[in-house]
Amino acid sequence: MPAQVARCGEWFNRRVFESLDFIYTPVDDVDAEARAWVDAFGGELVWRVRAFGAVVACVRVVDVGPLILLADHLDGDVPILVYRVGDFRSAVDHLRGRGLDVDEFEIPHGPCATFRAAGAQRLAVYELTRPEAAHRFDGRFDD
Repeated sequence: MPAQVARCGEWFNRRVFESLDFIYTPVDDVDAEARAWVDAFGGELVWRVRAFGAVVACVRVVDVGPLILLADHLDGDVPILVYRVGDFRSAVDHLRGRGLDVDEFEIPHGPCATFRAAGAQRLAVYELTRPEAAHRFDGRFDD
């Protein structure tokens, strides 16, 4: 096997992500977008929360796969693909070691960090350190 192929295979087998859990999508009108996801795609509105001057709704469109989070407080129009990792600190160190600019903060599920891939794609990693947060807002529909 040529050395270049072996090196490519080694790189390919070093996965940083465990699962794509959320697609965090910036929208202007959360309620209208949530209705559209439910009406057009048969999605299930799981929750809608209004807090701290922001509105976020969660829509499930598949049984297995990422939840769609519709948010009116995100800048830009590119969704953030939010991946779960098994070891947050190792993942962030790995990303920084690859020269990525990583911004760390907390979400209800645990530590989280955002960054951009080559091009404009926005990504995030988080570690599920608070599993009870996964269903914290289920059934909540703020006016």
